[in-house]
Amino acid sequence: MKIIAVYSSKGGVGKTAAAVNLSYASSCRGKKTLLCDMDPQGAASYYYRVRAKGKFNKKQFLKGNLEKNIRQSDYPNLDLLPAHFSFRNLDLSLEKGKSNELKKIFSSLAEEYDALIIDCPPNISLLSQNIIIAADQVLSPVIPTTLSIRALAQLIKFFDKIGANRKKLRAFFSMVERRKNMHVETVRSYRKKKVFLRTLIPYLADVEKMGITRAPVGATHSGSPSAVAYDRLWMEISKRKAMS
Repeated sequence: MKIIAVYSSKGGVGKTAAAVNLSYASSCRGKKTLLCDMDPQGAASYYYRVRAKGKFNKKQFLKGNLEKNIRQSDYPNLDLLPAHFSFRNLDLSLEKGKSNELKKIFSSLAEEYDALIIDCPPNISLLSQNIIIAADQVLSPVIPTTLSIRALAQLIKFFDKIGANRKKLRAFFSMVERRKNMHVETVRSYRKKKVFLRTLIPYLADVEKMGITRAPVGATHSGSPSAVAYDRLWMEISKRKAMS
């Protein structure tokens, strides 16, 4: 099972949209896929119209009681482990000095799924460290702006601080507006850096409308530039080798 964490310390960069659409793209490619919503806001769970079972919370999660709380989505090959509001305090429940707790928890699913995609909360914390250590790849969406580029630089420093392998980190440009000179110039300046993948995710209305349709863009607008871009991004990611 390949674990892919979609992560950014900066909000509003298209992180959840990427997690939702990449999990859908993975399932459409025949991969048995689990989307794990770890953001207490639960946006990914909302998009897929899935709620956590009544007794599922952070305590159940940390005990490793995952299988009985996984819910099926409306799409073949795609399941969801919903978020719970108590996840906002997961940091307080993790043991300081240990960074492999999540890796142990997710290991119980290794035989069930080909891909585990994590929608991560937007912060830098002990939970973030656990997620990074557990992941084979960390995928960071970056809007072509100064502050978003700065957030990526901070993430790279965080990798170094916790001793994580930089090779597992990959960024991609998200919410790209070709009409904006700053976006075009930023993409041109940074796209050739090794950390960046080639695929660009455009800023289009069909992604914004996910809040209304409550479905991946590939399910509602299969031939749209956004759907094609997310599928291309998934193919680019899936070709990469897992990094420990």
